[in-house]
Amino acid sequence: MPLTIFAIVLILIIVASAIRVLKEYERGVIFRLGRLVGGKGPGIILLIPFIDRMVKVSLRTVVMDVPPQDVITKDNVSVQVNAVLYFRVLNPEKCIVEVENYLFATSQLSQTTLRSIVGQVELDELLMERDKINTRLQEIIDQHSDPWGIKVSLVEVKHIDLPEEMKRAMAKQAEAERERRAKIIAAEGEFQAATKLTAAAKIIDESPSALQLRFLQTLVEVGSEKNSTTIFPVPIDLFAPFIKKVHQEIQRAEK
Repeated sequence: MPLTIFAIVLILIIVASAIRVLKEYERGVIFRLGRLVGGKGPGIILLIPFIDRMVKVSLRTVVMDVPPQDVITKDNVSVQVNAVLYFRVLNPEKCIVEVENYLFATSQLSQTTLRSIVGQVELDELLMERDKINTRLQEIIDQHSDPWGIKVSLVEVKHIDLPEEMKRAMAKQAEAERERRAKIIAAEGEFQAATKLTAAAKIIDESPSALQLRFLQTLVEVGSEKNSTTIFPVPIDLFAPFIKKVHQEIQRAEK
């Protein structure tokens, strides 16, 4: 009787070790006596006990943080750059057979590629053309990880840490640029105002009555203010028509 119970327990253990259940996003890479059989899953997988060995591989996208890297740019500026890497396994067999640890290998590849690419560009390009650098990183890392059965979908430079001296220099540069733009805008405003005044002066010079109308308009604007006493000059040209008419009447009377 005890022998029967032991046989039953042994059979149950063997059966349990032969059955594997893989989720939808998992695949199992099967080795039979050390030889690659292939990938299986998802669902129930049957293994030959003590002969088959299965390695689980996840097909979900992996988000990997690339540690900060100390890099000297092309124009000899020391910066610290980190990034984030998005990739997934397309071929489970390759990622197990072709490389010992595909996660560690991808991390090391991304770090060395990040240092290499950033070292080939100048600081201004690194700051202003980040999308271009991200594309180059993605292409190079994906090209080198393709033999491992890995597809790199996206690489993003997250943070660029500059030395304090460089931050102060860039702040001064930005302030000088803002002052330059302000001066240019002010100069353009003065130029436009001078152009309009010149045009107005030509119109007044060609038509003296325009000056009289402008003077009357100024009187209306001054009169609308709450002033007790207002002193203003009266141009003699304003009374020129009346004086001319008086002279004409005197000449008629003399005749």
